[in-house]
Amino acid sequence: MKLVLKAIDAAPLGAGAAQAPVLRALSLTVGAAEAVAVIGPSGAGKTTLLHVLACALRPSAGQYELGGSQPWSLGRADLRALRGRLFLAPQVPPLPPRQRVVTAVLAGCLPAWTLARSLRSLLYPSDLAAAHAALASFDLQDKLFERVDRLSGGERQRVGLARALVTPAKLWLLDEPLSALDPLRTEQAAQALVQQARQRGVTLVASLHHVEMALAHFPRIIGLRQGQVLFDLPAAEVSPALLAQLYAQHEDELTAGPAAQPPSSSADVSPVPMTCR
Repeated sequence: MKLVLKAIDAAPLGAGAAQAPVLRALSLTVGAAEAVAVIGPSGAGKTTLLHVLACALRPSAGQYELGGSQPWSLGRADLRALRGRLFLAPQVPPLPPRQRVVTAVLAGCLPAWTLARSLRSLLYPSDLAAAHAALASFDLQDKLFERVDRLSGGERQRVGLARALVTPAKLWLLDEPLSALDPLRTEQAAQALVQQARQRGVTLVASLHHVEMALAHFPRIIGLRQGQVLFDLPAAEVSPALLAQLYAQHEDELTAGPAAQPPSSSADVSPVPMTCR
């Protein structure tokens, strides 16, 4: 799916009407089947940008076009159908603790399933092979029937990412998808996501604190600072000088490695739906 943003202003999701925009006159185009990493210091507007792209947040100014449609000019049913064509994964996956991993993964199929099939799958998972294959991409196939509350934080994050591999969506929006993973798992997950998106012809936009992983695996890098695009370049053209400018006064974030930890629980961050419908 092609994404076009023109002069977008937007405040964070849930902000009051009086709050100043985090994104300011932001313009951006992402072509169909592109893989793009968005980097930048905390507060740059990365999560807000993903919420705008997911049609979860209406901009206060500007124009957004998704797959040839302007989402906020559509009727309710058409907007819901458009949202069903994308997948949004927040940093903290909203996984019910008593749910089985197989059920949590297959929740990514819900936009393509009827209500009857969705309810049936709660008792008798509909596509065990697809769930197993998705988990295997993140080395979690042995957790297929485990309960979510028995997983580590990194395992829960990988379960959330496995949902992307079963969803019918043509746009994946991933918010800090590697934040809870150790260096080995970080490398594995980044490679799997970019490779699977390429094979499926999916547009992939991911916000990342892991600058090295972004440069190593994503062909295009967008540097976001104070709600505006500082640079938009092929990964090979992102220089140390540009990174120093992007992370000025936030140098600790630039040097932070893959061991950086996410919030300790889902209570620390307000979750948004994994599949935005």
